[in-house]
Amino acid sequence: MKRPGILKIKSIHAVLIYRFMLLMLMLTLSRIGFYAFNHSMFPDMNFTELIKALRGGIVFDLSASVYYGMLFILLHSLPFDIRYNRIYEAASRWIFFITGFIMLAMNGCDYVYYRFLGKRVTADVFCTFSNESNLVKLFFRFMADYWYVTLFTIFLIALFVWLGNKVRPVKPRPAGKLVYHSVNLLTLPVIIFLVVGAARGGYKHSTRPITISNAARYVSNPQNVGVVLNTPFSILRTWGKKELIRYEFFKEEDLRRIYDPHYKPSPAGEFRKLNVVILILESFGREYIGFYNRDKSSDEYKGYTPFLDSLLSESLTFDVSLANGNKSIDAMPSIIASLPSLQTPYIISHYANNTINGLPSLLKKKGYYTAFFHGAPNGSMGFDAFARMAGFDDYFGKNEYPDGKKDFDGMWGLWDEPFLQFFAERLNRFRQPFLATVFTISSHHPFEVPAKYKGKFHEGPAPICKTIGYSDYALRRFFDAVKDKPWFDSTLFVITADHTNEIISKEYHNTLGHFSVPVAFFMNRSPLRGTKERIAQQIDIMPSVLGFLNFDQEFIAFGNNLFDNSSDSFAFNTIGSNYYLFMDNHLLEMIDNRSTRLINYKADRYFENNLVEELPELRQRMEEKLRAVIQTYNRRLLDNDLVVK
Repeated sequence: MKRPGILKIKSIHAVLIYRFMLLMLMLTLSRIGFYAFNHSMFPDMNFTELIKALRGGIVFDLSASVYYGMLFILLHSLPFDIRYNRIYEAASRWIFFITGFIMLAMNGCDYVYYRFLGKRVTADVFCTFSNESNLVKLFFRFMADYWYVTLFTIFLIALFVWLGNKVRPVKPRPAGKLVYHSVNLLTLPVIIFLVVGAARGGYKHSTRPITISNAARYVSNPQNVGVVLNTPFSILRTWGKKELIRYEFFKEEDLRRIYDPHYKPSPAGEFRKLNVVILILESFGREYIGFYNRDKSSDEYKGYTPFLDSLLSESLTFDVSLANGNKSIDAMPSIIASLPSLQTPYIISHYANNTINGLPSLLKKKGYYTAFFHGAPNGSMGFDAFARMAGFDDYFGKNEYPDGKKDFDGMWGLWDEPFLQFFAERLNRFRQPFLATVFTISSHHPFEVPAKYKGKFHEGPAPICKTIGYSDYALRRFFDAVKDKPWFDSTLFVITADHTNEIISKEYHNTLGHFSVPVAFFMNRSPLRGTKERIAQQIDIMPSVLGFLNFDQEFIAFGNNLFDNSSDSFAFNTIGSNYYLFMDNHLLEMIDNRSTRLINYKADRYFENNLVEELPELRQRMEEKLRAVIQTYNRRLLDNDLVVK
């Protein structure tokens, strides 16, 4: 018997499209409700910004919907006629309804909970309430206290079910069964292709599956990312990610004495409005740079960076300089915001949408224009999103480059030489003072160079060597293009790398070598020269630049001011769950809060002698420092306490 108001459609795929689009519509309405209930938390969000956020939210709704709705998509897509069976169809329909109910209910809970967290709920909420014995009572009290939120959520769910029941599939009567079954079979890979793209957030080779940090791409103010995201996506993307433990190794007053990232500057002079240019060189480990290997004979070592060698000889360098991570996504927060990635990359952690003070946001208080450059397709590695979170005014990627097809390397993005020339040309247009950062890409697997340079650069024992040579040449051409510009002599250049790459020589096959990258400061016609006997790390760059400029406002930075001789000299990082501290010419390795190795990395270049039992006083001092770092880092990320309030 035909039920009134129900549209019968002779295509299960059309029904699937209808139901999926209906779910997307409900999630958009849910997002609008989220904003309506919390509009006071987004005071600068005008209509244009809201439309932009809603449009960006579709990307996250698509991703969440295909993950949560995988079962109902599969049930609709299997190329068998059982899909039209009454019981089968009812089961798949109610699985669809349950999927939507869960997602809308998750969003509904966040309408109010967002006000307390200041960010969308992540998977750690389950740990937060896991020990609550009266959870059911709390839940119903929450529903009663915020009855208007409850009613709106119930309305959305009811509307969803009502509209979802308006369409039903009916088995078609095809004229040709062969064509019918062939079309059904061939549709399956098409659906798989669409699902994969929706789940990842795109099909570009350089696009990682989107995470919560990518939401910043769709808003002008990072504080507005909550409108872009949805709660099902936030929980999904943080599920299974290792959460930070709130350690209590020290009392608060003792903790601040040992390690305190809260900077309270008292500069000796006025603020210096110098330009700042940060060069982040892809995979430029110290092992490939001749300047850092001058103690080796020419027979045993061939350098690949003649220009960088000459530049570093006129720069301030450090006898030990280290990355705070081993991936590109670790490097950007470390360099730009003095935020290390301990165990889990900050960008994809539960805490990626915490409020931070990046170097650009701090310098903008002094009237700086700020811009970030990366030659990959926009969205690659989530850099454009983090650039927005850190406070950059503008982002220049492959999309902003005038001839992206001609200079595309076929894999990752634009060749370094033309992109660095583009960078140089743009710098000439910027109003001063400016902060500009560029992240190169050519010295990346598959380690190719442009066809016109085949055979020009030394091959070396590893494929990366020739691309290091090419990127060094591109760097030379960049400095040739800017060295005579009016702004050049009033610009502080920071030279570093994101991480190391393939280890070639034995002495770099250890923890020190694994993290050894350049950290250097160059300023033409300045006293910044020589090699300083201290440890430098990526997270030292932000406080050091601010210190050099005589920045006079408080900020949070986990690194040290390298220009302050009274500050501590140490570095820390992790590999997996192993923590490392470099201090006093020694490396301490700690696993599960237990020291396992203590190496004198200067005297023992091959890490052959474990001194963990032989130097108890040094071990204790280093354990104290490392535990203070861990306690401080974890507490500040857990409490969203990364800015001065």
